[in-house]
Amino acid sequence: MQKIKNLAYLVVFSLMLFSCGEYQKVLNKGSIEEQYKMATKLYETKKFSKALRLFEKITPAYRGKPQMERIQFMVAQSNFNTKNYIQAAYYFERFKNNYPKSSKNEDAAFLSAYSYKLASPVFSQDPTDTNKALEAFQNFITTYPNSDKLDEANQHYKDLRYKLQKKYFEIAKVYYTTADYDLRNYKASIQAFDNLLSDYLGSEFKEEALFYRLKAAHDFVLKSTDRRKFERIKDAIEAYDKLKRNFPETQFAEEADEMFATLKKEEKRIDDLIEKIKDLEKKDTE
Repeated sequence: MQKIKNLAYLVVFSLMLFSCGEYQKVLNKGSIEEQYKMATKLYETKKFSKALRLFEKITPAYRGKPQMERIQFMVAQSNFNTKNYIQAAYYFERFKNNYPKSSKNEDAAFLSAYSYKLASPVFSQDPTDTNKALEAFQNFITTYPNSDKLDEANQHYKDLRYKLQKKYFEIAKVYYTTADYDLRNYKASIQAFDNLLSDYLGSEFKEEALFYRLKAAHDFVLKSTDRRKFERIKDAIEAYDKLKRNFPETQFAEEADEMFATLKKEEKRIDDLIEKIKDLEKKDTE
């Protein structure tokens, strides 16, 4: 029994050696046609890394020829299957542009967008590839409204949109939480929340963003000098009104109402102060 096993191992090992030797021979000394045939065979047997090396060698020779359409798609798919997602996105996009009438154009459009999504990092990092994926999925949805991949494309688009919203929400929160050390960050936080709310209507973060927008405006009032409080109080009260208008039963109602009460007291104090100043000015002119 053991002899049979050893013989089987030997046969498999010999086949592997032969296969590797044949591959190296074709890679280094084979004709263009031999390299094309082997690259296609390797691709079909899912040996994508080896296939890519051969495709790289033969591509210049097949430019402008009928085989090039198939080669470009296999190169893109091979990069995708070896998790070279940026390269895959590039080659799928290139295929889509070069062969707009190809039967694989829809697949290429979808896989280009999906490659960008897989290449996009966690929400806290550079969103460049996330934005590219969003744009690519939007183009796919618009171009192929009857695609059987439409539901999947819409879900990917929703996931990516959520990722970007989360990124910009967290940036705005960081501005708020660091404003104690740099008062300028109150303004930055308010602007960042406003941008999020205007850029992503119906955002999943809308209620929380409106609440933190109010907190930033409220705290900014309390840290401001009396001379600057009048306009800032108005802005903070408007932020409160907007939260309550959009979410009458907001989960942040108790804290929001407390901030509103503080703002109204401060508003009255500033109004009284302004009236006193006016009275003094009037007396000085009499």
